[in-house]
Amino acid sequence: MTAKEWSLASQAADPGPGDPETDSPAPLSADLRTDTRRVIPGHHDVVVAEAARVIGGPSGAHAAIGRSRHWTPIRVLFLLALCTLALGWFGKAGCLQQEAVVTGPDGATTLELDRSDQRQFTDLCYSDVIALYGAERLDKGAFPYRTYWFEDDGNGETIKRYMEYPVITGMYMYVVAKGAQAWSWAMEHWGVPGALESVLFFDLAALGLVLFWLVTIWATALTARARIWAAWVAAVSPLVIVHAFTNFDAIATAMLAVAMLCWARRRPWLAGVFIGLGAAAKFYPVLLLVVLFLLCLRSGRLRTFAQTAIAAVVTWLVVNLPILTLYPRGWYEFFRLNSERGADSDSLLRLAAKAVGTTWDVPILNIVSFGLMILLVIGIAVLALAAPTRPRVAQLMFLLVAGFLLLNKVWSPQYSLWLVPLAVLAIPHTRLLLAWMAVDALVWIPRMSLYIDPSRRWLPQEWFTAIIVIRALFVIVLCVIVIWQILRPEEDLMRRDGEGNILDDPAGGVLDGASDRIGAHRPRVAPNGVPLPTG
Repeated sequence: MTAKEWSLASQAADPGPGDPETDSPAPLSADLRTDTRRVIPGHHDVVVAEAARVIGGPSGAHAAIGRSRHWTPIRVLFLLALCTLALGWFGKAGCLQQEAVVTGPDGATTLELDRSDQRQFTDLCYSDVIALYGAERLDKGAFPYRTYWFEDDGNGETIKRYMEYPVITGMYMYVVAKGAQAWSWAMEHWGVPGALESVLFFDLAALGLVLFWLVTIWATALTARARIWAAWVAAVSPLVIVHAFTNFDAIATAMLAVAMLCWARRRPWLAGVFIGLGAAAKFYPVLLLVVLFLLCLRSGRLRTFAQTAIAAVVTWLVVNLPILTLYPRGWYEFFRLNSERGADSDSLLRLAAKAVGTTWDVPILNIVSFGLMILLVIGIAVLALAAPTRPRVAQLMFLLVAGFLLLNKVWSPQYSLWLVPLAVLAIPHTRLLLAWMAVDALVWIPRMSLYIDPSRRWLPQEWFTAIIVIRALFVIVLCVIVIWQILRPEEDLMRRDGEGNILDDPAGGVLDGASDRIGAHRPRVAPNGVPLPTG
């Protein structure tokens, strides 16, 4: 073919400039849609915009969002979360070190965990997961709620003890313990690589907790809808590094996150199932029922709420009844222990008693703590029903859980994980969230110092008291911001998508766009002049 013939053929084949069929270097997809409503962090988040300069800056104004087949938001969030969880595992690895200990006159040795120089506290690697393997008699291989032992209650009396965790958490620990013991058997008989059973228990339990936390990130991201990238703050949270493997709280956070996703996807009965499962793992997910009741009461959707509540109760009973029926005393241990324990060193109630130079009598402490919770629920109910625009589910849930931690007699360090997924759904302010999470994670340092011998302790008690107060102030500030945005919904960034549209509640499910049935509420107008939804 001559050059002229080639030119004529090319012109005939080329329909002209601007044709996507010829401008694209590869065949186009049959679906050419882009996610124009997604909120892009590089455009709306100062922290992400500054960080994006390292890789060339935020995405362009005309970028086709939502077209990547491989680097989807969920996969990127999983990658970030896995990196954070890896740091969390390495943070606990110091407590997995083993040493040979001479156990007999003939020089025989056995492997034990290295606890020299109070390593678990000085290296900041302490984990309940490791300690509970022996403390809950899981190393004996017996069924937890049937197995009991005797120990001193601290007042010179001997008490009968059982597994102190709710059923799902307790059974998870039991199944993981059986897996560790099976691995140990395979190590002895088949020569597979292994370690101490307590180390195997921790590693297997940590693997499961990784999966639970990934479920938490997945469900939180999908619940955020247009702000799917908001979950990156939870994925890289300093609290995850410190406390992902401190205890088993990731089980409950996963159940609650999935319950909120099911509610957002208009599956109220399925949301109830996961609320019931969450309450059977750690009791706090049941607080979601309080939030849903208040919002459904305001919108006249009590029938939908009833579906969720019934499913939650039935699920909780199905999980608990077998243990309750067969081992009632073992099942009740969780409730007995929580009713008889005093104020935890992290709680504001203990700090209040210490400030006036007294200590709490446990029955009075229980009454005060319960009374404060009743007042908290009443206050949130008034806010939910009187706000000019119906609050979002995540806003009320954050307030209720945060208030519970502030007013409860126990605030174990890992409990702060409860707030992480709720905070990213309720408060779209990255710098403030990261500052709170960093301070909350730093509580671990002076708290570990409390357990070190006084002669070797690196921080005085006052440091711990100070950071506990600072953490509480941070959480209170977050609550004030949430309340402010409930009262002035035009300033709530979670009610806007990437196109600037005004939303009601992205996680509201049947409540999203529903009309209010009680109360007369003054309509508000957003800064751009668009009326905000009144429910």
